[in-house]
Amino acid sequence: MPTQLPSIFLESLQGLPGFDRTAFEKIHQSGEQLTSIRLNPTKFKQIFFMDATVEEAVPWSTQGYYLSVRPSFTLDPIFHAGAYYVQEASSMFLEQVLKQTIDLSQSIKVLDLCAAPGGKSTLIQSLISNKSLLVSNEVIKTRVNILAENITKWGAANVMVTNNDPKDFQRLENYFDVIVADAPCSGSGLFRKDAAAIEEWSLQNVTMCGQRQQRILADVLPALKEGGTLIYSTCSYSETEDEAIADWLVSEGGFVSTKINVQPELNIIETQSPQQHAFGYRFYPDKIKGEGFFIAAFTKGEKAASEWLTTKYKTKSERLGAKEIEIIKPYLKNAADFFFIKQQEDVIAMPNHLENDLATIQHSLYIKKAGVKLGSIIRNELIPDHELALSNIANENLPFVEVDREAALQYLRRQELKINTLLKGWALLTHQQLPLGWVKLLPNRVNNYYPKDWRILNK
Repeated sequence: MPTQLPSIFLESLQGLPGFDRTAFEKIHQSGEQLTSIRLNPTKFKQIFFMDATVEEAVPWSTQGYYLSVRPSFTLDPIFHAGAYYVQEASSMFLEQVLKQTIDLSQSIKVLDLCAAPGGKSTLIQSLISNKSLLVSNEVIKTRVNILAENITKWGAANVMVTNNDPKDFQRLENYFDVIVADAPCSGSGLFRKDAAAIEEWSLQNVTMCGQRQQRILADVLPALKEGGTLIYSTCSYSETEDEAIADWLVSEGGFVSTKINVQPELNIIETQSPQQHAFGYRFYPDKIKGEGFFIAAFTKGEKAASEWLTTKYKTKSERLGAKEIEIIKPYLKNAADFFFIKQQEDVIAMPNHLENDLATIQHSLYIKKAGVKLGSIIRNELIPDHELALSNIANENLPFVEVDREAALQYLRRQELKINTLLKGWALLTHQQLPLGWVKLLPNRVNNYYPKDWRILNK
């Protein structure tokens, strides 16, 4: 559907770097819709969709691709297995900013502050080393469940999902090497995808968003190390929410702007803020294959060697006993790489190097999810959890049953299954060699253990 843009909105963009009113209006009126995905490098076996073909790569992403049409992702089993994430192409440019500002081979601590539903968090996790930590935070309680679900599907163990206000992170002063703040904004960059957002847009709302963005940043910035990297982004075109925030960060926050090298043929517009000449990068849909986006990177003060001076907190969680560890070992690739805790009846695996970090963050924040939930031990047997099935720490030699798409969808709807196999007991149900979850194979039936809250309702 063509998108009609309000004249007051178009006038507000006049004179901004890269803004071409005629071309901008034309692309919005074209009704064109783009669909892009980013592959999970630990899971994806092949690029194959029932109803779409892969057209081309997203030029600034190593794992991003455009699709010919938007298929029904809900009815694609490997989407539920975490093989890829449906992400808007422009926002994948975060990869280039991270690669140019940080040594990703090092052990670093990254905070994704406004993380739901999880696009940038899953991208960050794919880029950082296994020795690093990602804290994926969502302040809105109703949105944190979908974030935790998408992190679970991605399968990594070096992530904690938190549900905290930005000011809560002040308890972790000088803790993070990187903070990514994709701030809540007026949303004008997504008008082409979401025409309803036009009704909510106003100059007053833009001003309010700019004030809120400053408040969010002021609250969280004490948690960034001296010399650490701040990456700020919005899906807004408005200078108030973009270059003006960059000016404020440099003038009031003492931040140093970081220039990103961008190939001219990409048609990404480099801007400089009016007062402090801080670099920013604008994405216009008439110039690139993607939606409206702004991103900028900054260094906090000088590149100093300040470290988190931590009090050695003790974890609040009960440690697993040696006998129980022996029960869960066969389910894992490398059990020696993890420490194990119990939360009520649940056994959770965390990478060894995150033991102090878990204790520190438990002491300071509300944690929704950490590491990989393995299941619960009942009568010397592990009742495996769905998180283990989707994780990349599970033993690759676990019993499995490969099924076709129809059976996979029955499973994802939590329907009754009929499977011809000689296997008995717990097994992974797989489709295209990717685990979808657990079944228990009994002599006369198959018990479906797909999570009730995740089941597909679409027929």
